[in-house]
Amino acid sequence: MSEEKKPTPVTMKDVQAKAEEKKCQVQQSLVFIEEFLAEPMCGRCFPCSFGSYEMRIRIKKIVGGTGTDEDIARLKRISTNMLEASMCKKGKDTAKFIAEKIESGEYAGHIGKECSEKECDTLFEYIIIPEKCTSCNICKDVCKDNAIIGEKRKPHLSGYLPFEIAQKRCTKCGECIKVCPAGAIEFISVCAEKEPAGV
Repeated sequence: MSEEKKPTPVTMKDVQAKAEEKKCQVQQSLVFIEEFLAEPMCGRCFPCSFGSYEMRIRIKKIVGGTGTDEDIARLKRISTNMLEASMCKKGKDTAKFIAEKIESGEYAGHIGKECSEKECDTLFEYIIIPEKCTSCNICKDVCKDNAIIGEKRKPHLSGYLPFEIAQKRCTKCGECIKVCPAGAIEFISVCAEKEPAGV
């Protein structure tokens, strides 16, 4: 009877490689900490195990658009504690990775509702520019979420409901922007959309 092949253990290099598949440094941090918690972390020392779970909570808030400067301050404190008090190199490497990403400035940008790589969907919305929209209905036809409302334009008739995207239904799949022949759909920062004109 042949022996079952044991799965190859996940290394810290594997964790980092997985994280670096993302472009956004905050997303990289989230993937790194989740991958670390899933396997390489041994859970033998309190600073690392408790700190890693707390960091995941804080980073998720920042990715989700509800983070604050206090979350960044806490992350800095946790990473410093982990770097000093973790009993193994894995915990120290995790703390170092997160600390370096915090210093990049991307975290502060996310607090201001900006993701420079546009990977954090909660900070962006698809919108239809009325002046560009020709009411062709193509975007509405491809929207699997029924998030696009409006009426197709017909010759010699007026009084149509303009096309727009219902943000609560939109899952940001991006299919609408791919098919719009008029380039009337844009993926913009939630913060930018709410700025008053002329700012």
